[in-house]
Amino acid sequence: MSFELVGPAADVAKGSVITTELDGVDIAVVHADDDQFYAVRDECSHAAVALSEGEVDGCTLECWLHGSRFDLRTGEPSGLPATEPVATFPVEIRDGDIYVSTTPSNGVMP
Repeated sequence: MSFELVGPAADVAKGSVITTELDGVDIAVVHADDDQFYAVRDECSHAAVALSEGEVDGCTLECWLHGSRFDLRTGEPSGLPATEPVATFPVEIRDGDIYVSTTPSNGVMP
């Protein structure tokens, strides 16, 4: 499994989201309320809009358009209108930098 450098962890405040592109896939990197970093495909499985523009709440990311929330750990939606999960990607913090794997961890292809 290969990991790509995204940037310094200190640049991502708790409760915020940054975006990056890895292997042609838009990824939302989230510094969640549990102080962990998560990475999900930056596209709602329902409406194909950027999840990175939504709100972080606990370990979920809310789609700004219709309000579906996605669990950052599993990619699963916790409410309608979304019914399909989004791809999640492993994240590692090394020497203060965020690295994200290009291989989904939940089996959902981006």
